[in-house]
Amino acid sequence: MNHIKNFIVKFKYVITLIVFGILIGFVGEHSLVERHKQRQEINELQNEIDKYNTKFEKDKELLLRLKNNPEAIKDVAREKYFMKKENEDIFIIEDEKQ
Repeated sequence: MNHIKNFIVKFKYVITLIVFGILIGFVGEHSLVERHKQRQEINELQNEIDKYNTKFEKDKELLLRLKNNPEAIKDVAREKYFMKKENEDIFIIEDEKQ
């Protein structure tokens, strides 16, 4: 028992630093592990924001086209809803990768 006490007294600063390092690195909501997880989540959310911003810009451009050009309404109806004129045939080609 005396040997353990002498070891602790001799290396008290090293032991304190190791315990402190473990507490900082792995324990609590502000640990380094949690910070890494939060950074990954922030990156994923930023990628999602970028994706939605791109979609927003495309939809905004389409809306502007629809407001200014009546022919654009016909184009959208044909492309998205497969509508056609009386004398037309529609061929739908699907990509196998999707």
